[in-house]
Amino acid sequence: MKTLIFNILIAVSTLTYAQKHHDKQAVQLSTPSGILCGTLLVADSINTTHVAIIIPGSGATDQNGNSGMAMHTNAYKLLAEELARNKISSLRFDKRGIGKSSNAAIQISELRFENFIDDVTLWTNMLKSDQRFKKVYLIGHSQGSLIGIMTAQASTVDGFISIAGAGYSIDKILNKQLKNKVSEELYKESTTILASLRKGEAVDSVSPWLYSVFSPLMQPYLISWIQYDPCSEIKKLDIPSLIINGTTDIQVSVDNAEKLHEAAKNSQLLIIDNMNHVLKEAPLEQKSNIATYSNGKLPVVPLLVEGIVDFIGN
Repeated sequence: MKTLIFNILIAVSTLTYAQKHHDKQAVQLSTPSGILCGTLLVADSINTTHVAIIIPGSGATDQNGNSGMAMHTNAYKLLAEELARNKISSLRFDKRGIGKSSNAAIQISELRFENFIDDVTLWTNMLKSDQRFKKVYLIGHSQGSLIGIMTAQASTVDGFISIAGAGYSIDKILNKQLKNKVSEELYKESTTILASLRKGEAVDSVSPWLYSVFSPLMQPYLISWIQYDPCSEIKKLDIPSLIINGTTDIQVSVDNAEKLHEAAKNSQLLIIDNMNHVLKEAPLEQKSNIATYSNGKLPVVPLLVEGIVDFIGN
């Protein structure tokens, strides 16, 4: 994987958080295509701690787990704060093109899945060289799970945690999602397009009804993403892993976590009752479930925090 030349700029503005020795710091990562911004929550400014990188999911998701006006969960922010209360530091960040990292955007036609892997690899290397931290862990949520798996291959870390991560490659996921949402004719077209993308071949002609998924500008990115099968990749890890999923996740079903757990040699499986995709307690009923996506005041499920804290340890 291409190694990016980078320079770490840390703008320290220490704030009192929860208790005396907690530090909240704005951090910046300079890359050839722009500066990435994040928040480093140091759980103990006197003693060394473990640190976890929270890797966001797909779409325009920022470092707090929010996306525009439609999604305001604060899931990553709340998780980071709970980890800090349990003496675990964390780094969360705005993906390139999002939030304070907007100046690091890459044109969609030039974007590749590897760009996200490279970014997390750089954040990981930064923390590994920081003497305040004993061990570095990756916490990947949704699409961030696959990014975390690939980062763990590129840069040695002490453990990996997948939350609501896919157990299938993106072409299989799209195929399943489209089957019940489009006509038989459009579904047939989508399977043909996906087969072509799997071979690394772009498709020039796309029906308008499928354009939002298979736009010619998006196809190079999809081609790069399709090449990674989560179960095949997690098999390559020889570090401890924790695979987590909620029973009321209406975006990523429990069988995904079970597949990842079966594939991962050194993994634990944690299935949390009534936890949905945004890490909140919610029923399976769709309207009530989706309502939690816009309520940033709801706490993350306590069992999620307990599971991560137990896995990382002291």
